Amino acid sequence: MFDPAVAVGFLHAGDLSAEQRAALEWCRAVAPFVETVSIPEIAAGTADLDRYDVCWWHRAAPLDDLGASTADAGPALRSYLERGGGLLLSLRALSAVDPLEIDPVAPDLTGVEESGEPIGYLAKSIYADDPPFAAFDDLRIHTCEPGQEVPYARYERVLPERGEALAATVDGGMDRFHGLSLVSWSVGDGSVVGAGSTLAFDGPADGICASNRSQFVGSLLSGLAEGARLGVSDPRSVSGLTAMRERLAADPLRPQYHLTPPANWLNDPNGIIEWDDRYHVFYQYNPAGPMHGTIHWGHAVSDDLVHWEDEPVALTPSPDGPDRDGCWSGCAVENDGTATVFYTGGRGPVQLPCRADAADPGLRRWNKDPSNPVIEQVPEGVVGSDHWEAEFRDHCIWFADGLWHHLIGSGLRDVGGAVFYYTSADLREWEYVGPLLVGDGETGGMWECPELLELGERDLLHVSNYEDVLYFLGEFRDGEFHADRRGLLDHGDLYAPQSLFGEERYVLWGWIPELRDERAQWDAGWSGTLSIPRELAVENDQLRQRPAPELETLRRSHARHVGLDVENGSQKLDVRGRAIELRARVHADASEAGFGVFESPDCVERTRIAVEGDRLVVHREDSSLASSSVDPRELPIDDLERPLDLRVFLDGSVLEVFVNGRRTLSTRVYPTRPDSDGLSVYAHEGSVRFEELEIWTLGSAWNATERGPIPDQ
Repeated sequence: MFDPAVAVGFLHAGDLSAEQRAALEWCRAVAPFVETVSIPEIAAGTADLDRYDVCWWHRAAPLDDLGASTADAGPALRSYLERGGGLLLSLRALSAVDPLEIDPVAPDLTGVEESGEPIGYLAKSIYADDPPFAAFDDLRIHTCEPGQEVPYARYERVLPERGEALAATVDGGMDRFHGLSLVSWSVGDGSVVGAGSTLAFDGPADGICASNRSQFVGSLLSGLAEGARLGVSDPRSVSGLTAMRERLAADPLRPQYHLTPPANWLNDPNGIIEWDDRYHVFYQYNPAGPMHGTIHWGHAVSDDLVHWEDEPVALTPSPDGPDRDGCWSGCAVENDGTATVFYTGGRGPVQLPCRADAADPGLRRWNKDPSNPVIEQVPEGVVGSDHWEAEFRDHCIWFADGLWHHLIGSGLRDVGGAVFYYTSADLREWEYVGPLLVGDGETGGMWECPELLELGERDLLHVSNYEDVLYFLGEFRDGEFHADRRGLLDHGDLYAPQSLFGEERYVLWGWIPELRDERAQWDAGWSGTLSIPRELAVENDQLRQRPAPELETLRRSHARHVGLDVENGSQKLDVRGRAIELRARVHADASEAGFGVFESPDCVERTRIAVEGDRLVVHREDSSLASSSVDPRELPIDDLERPLDLRVFLDGSVLEVFVNGRRTLSTRVYPTRPDSDGLSVYAHEGSVRFEELEIWTLGSAWNATERGPIPDQ
């Protein structure tokens, strides 16, 4: 397990506990050279740490009774690490990262637990081939027998500021995604790993858990001794994010031309702005893993709205700030030559608006306003929940008529969803005007992510009500929105959209969430994507949505069919792939007619995009052998002109349909077979004519070398 030359320094802060003695006995049985070293000796400068390739502090007791000795040992330990040493902090020793000045954010949960099931580590899939996980065939590694009392220190509501989460916790067959128990740090040329739970040595010495524990800890110690860096170096930097993205590149379900997170979790688009001739899209990002929580702001930038580059994580929660538990959704504005963002800060049961100003032209660094939160009181009657004293979040801000205007999503108790309206002369002092619009029992009790757009002579307000994105057409005047029409912005699974205004048009992105379960998302290593950019307009008093024309630069190979007829059967098309654009004019005279996509040669896996009388339906009952999603998605087409003009975008597991430039349907499917990449056309009980059918394979949004010519505008 260990190289014969490896030397281990076993750290302690006094008399060894039974747990420490058991760990030391194990270490001496497997490592060639082990010595004990006291924390007071390190603090006094009398310990020669250079004798050891790796140091290990394994502690079951709290750190509280150590006084200042832990902090006093910090300079010597950090110097040792900077010279290339390795340090393992296990159980409650993980809490020492703060006094040792390895990380200012210590684990927020400590204690002792006893499980009725075997417990252990739930590895992040992007690190499955790295030590200490490479020796195991499963991401779920049980290291502690049931019935043992085990001390622990874990991150749950907060994340380390400088470290990278490598694993969560598995309890029997239950995944505890938010119980982050394995974290790594880089310090100079050295590395630190914190393993905060499920490593009890004072217990059974044989069995599968004991074997796993020995393999796991042995791999950690030997890897640290050999200078291995676990995880990616600087996971919030461009290089770290790029390394994550490369590890997921081979996943056939991962979109290639949609805006995705480098790994981990993505939800709402935020702070979309054009700045210095570049397009910036921020988004809700959880660096802890592919699950919602501990929200930061991810950041991507583009020169053309299509090809994207990862930027460093933009906003992170402040341990002592009003956003300690998350930097949630918001917007960006240009403020006298400075980019300014407003976002919702969460701390405990309170969420309130916060502000930050860009500190560099690339919008990479942000200075949070010291007076945050910028609005401290919520209006009377605001709806609350089990999680929040008041549901009061998400921001839309613009400047007009000498004032800044500010919308915040919320709801009124026993009434319905609401958008609250504020004004300001200076972006700092906000005056509450009143509700801009209040819903009824049919539109949901809470409205998130409001946005007001001026589309020619009509104004459009959209809100997200936990299920759908509702839009209202009407007029904004006298501090209220007067709606005369409403509808669904998307008839599928798009949520929380936000828009960019530039070049006399609005371009909108929305979040397309996963429809597979949390376990599948964790095992994939990523979750969530943004929609393709779509242009919004009102024409003939109707809302229009069209794919942004810049997407044409992604087109690669091309196939075209004119006058293709199918009657009571199907015909395979001569294009295969999972990154596809279809454009068709369809005359359907059948009970069902349309496309088969993500189709295996034997059609065992197949998704149908079907015209069925007065509706278009995406059938997903055969989409996946994993049966992740089987219910259909549909949109009405009874009032649309015929023939139908369809544009369909397929990308890994994403499907977006545009009908007559009027209505859209976005959803997810998860084919499992590698050959489920075929296309076909079909008709059932009748015929269909494709007056014109064009098919393109599409390139990647994340590889600038694949760019094609920019189309004429």
